[in-house]
Order: sequence, then C-alpha cells, then structure tokens
Amino acid sequence: MRRIAGIVLAVLLIGGVAAAVVAGRTGQDKGTATKTVHGVIGSEKAEFFSDPAVVKALAAKGYTVRTETSGSWAMDGLNLKGYDFAFPSSQAPADELADKYHVRQPLPRPFYSPLVVVAHRSAAQVLAANGLATLDRNTGTLRMGAYLDAARHERTWQQLKGAAAHGELTGTLYIASTDPETSSSGALYLAAASYVADGGRVADGDAAVGRTAPLMHRLISVQGAQQPSTDAAFHDFVSGAGNPLVLVYESQVAALLTEGQDTGDLTVLYPDTTANSDHTVVPLTPAGRALGELLSTDPALRALAVRHGFRPQGSTGEFTAATAAHAAYLNQKLTGVRQAPVPAYKVLHEMARRAGN
Repeated sequence: MRRIAGIVLAVLLIGGVAAAVVAGRTGQDKGTATKTVHGVIGSEKAEFFSDPAVVKALAAKGYTVRTETSGSWAMDGLNLKGYDFAFPSSQAPADELADKYHVRQPLPRPFYSPLVVVAHRSAAQVLAANGLATLDRNTGTLRMGAYLDAARHERTWQQLKGAAAHGELTGTLYIASTDPETSSSGALYLAAASYVADGGRVADGDAAVGRTAPLMHRLISVQGAQQPSTDAAFHDFVSGAGNPLVLVYESQVAALLTEGQDTGDLTVLYPDTTANSDHTVVPLTPAGRALGELLSTDPALRALAVRHGFRPQGSTGEFTAATAAHAAYLNQKLTGVRQAPVPAYKVLHEMARRAGN
C-alpha cells in the first residue's frame, strides 16, 4: 500500500509541476503578447516609431506598431481602410480625416513642435545686420514682417549689406519649404505668413485668401522644386547642400542636438509669428484610439517623444529639463513667439493651391 501511495503521490506532484509550468507559460504569453496596429504617419515621426526604445516601450504596453509614411495633406487621398490610425503632423488635416471617416472628437494630440528656420551662421548674421532677425548665440528671432516685406519686393542677398563677404549668399532671398499642397509644414508656413501679411487676421474665405495670394505665390514659386518632406530638407541642410534658409520642425533640431551630432554653424531662427505642428492621431479603430491615448499619457513614451525633439502636450517642464544642455540653440519657453491661428482645412487647402499655381 505504501508503494502504491508513493506512486500516486509522485504522479500528482509531476502533474502539479506540469500544470504550474503551463500556467506560467500562459501568464507569460498574456503579459508579453502584443496587439499589432497599423497606421500611416508623417515622415518626421518615422524615426520615433522605429526607435528600439519606443518599440520596447510600446510592446510593454501590449502594442506592435506598423507604420507607413505619407505627406500629412496627402493622407486625405489615401484609402485608409484596414488601418487603425492616421497620424498627420497638424490638426487641420487630422480634423478633415476625422470628418471623412466619422471619427469622434476629441482626437488625441500627444505632442507638438513649432516651425523654425535653420540657417547657416553667415546667413543669420546678414539677416540680423539688415533688420530681418535678431541673434543670441546660436538662436534668434526671424522678424516675419520684415522678411515678408523683403519677399514682396523680391530682394536678393546681394542687396543686403554684408552679404558680399559670403560667396554662398547669392540670388533671391527666400526660405525653402516643403510643398504646401501635400506637406503640413509647407501649409503651416502659409498659415503663419498670410496671418502676418493680412494684418493679424486669420484667413476665413476666398476674399481673405485673395488678399494675400500674390505674396503667398511668390513665397512658393521662387523656390522651384520643393522637397516632399522636412526630413529630406533638413538632411540636405545638415549635409551642407541646399538653401541657406530652410523651414523645418524644431523637433528635428532638438533631436539632432540630443543625439550629440555635429551641428556645424547651425543657427536656429524662431519666426516671431509661427504655427505649431500639433501631431494629431486620427483613430480609425478602438485600438488606434487606445494607442493615441497611450502616447499622450504614458510617462515612458512622453520621455521618448522628448528625446526625439517633440514637446509633449500639457507640460513644458519635460521638454525644458531634457533640452537644458542645448539652450544656446533652442528657445525653450518660446519667449517672444506668437502662435498664428490656422485657417480651416478647406481655406488653407485653397491657399496652398493658389500659392502653387
């Protein structure tokens, strides 16, 4: 009987261990299994989503994110069936997509970035000497009114005092931007410029668009071929190619500084009137909305967004603390920078169309 009891006990123990192993594996699978969500994003967020630290942080919350890139304003022309979210770089195209796909408001807006102009030091100094900018170390302020007046009169670099000492400063003075009909940064550039040009009034219809259309056309037409994304434009600038003045997102500059890359003679000019790029998630499924809310609230993901140069919504302290070592390049508190209201989607789209034609 003792031998039989021993055998039974051994079987029970082995079965218990096996059950524990299975339970442990089941629990582990439940903890590490991830839900795959698909989205289309602006190219300036590609490096954020491909960052191994971001991938790991998302996996820890149960998500694997697969993304494709598109110009923010071009997303409206895509068939987003089968996607969980769209993530354009500003609120206007996001609201248009939300209307198109009947997405409930409010939309998650995890982070934002103001538009800035990157300049080589020589170009920034010439602008300052001619009253178009003010400088403080490696940052400064672009005086939008003075710049637009120079654009209106088609001024060249050669007409600016001090430019003759710099052989690279030739031809028409202009800021290189992306295509406003397909790219958010280009459209926001027109939003800010038209607001200043029309005496601080936000365009609200055809009449308002018409008042500034000739100048907006001049800002775009003088550029010739435009880059499709700020990523390409910024990389060209950093490599020493392209125009001496380029419109980009502050996040691209902040990320470059955080990575410790060589900045050369980089000078960052904040337009005294600019437009913020509110990176807005358009949830197309419940999983897409959950992801957007996670990006907005999770401390680890917010910190990673700052590492990539973005300013998290609802707090300035995170960005200020993380970029303290780079204050010589960044206007951390956006002192002296006014935010231009952005026209409604259809108005801004018409402004962009007329500027490009």
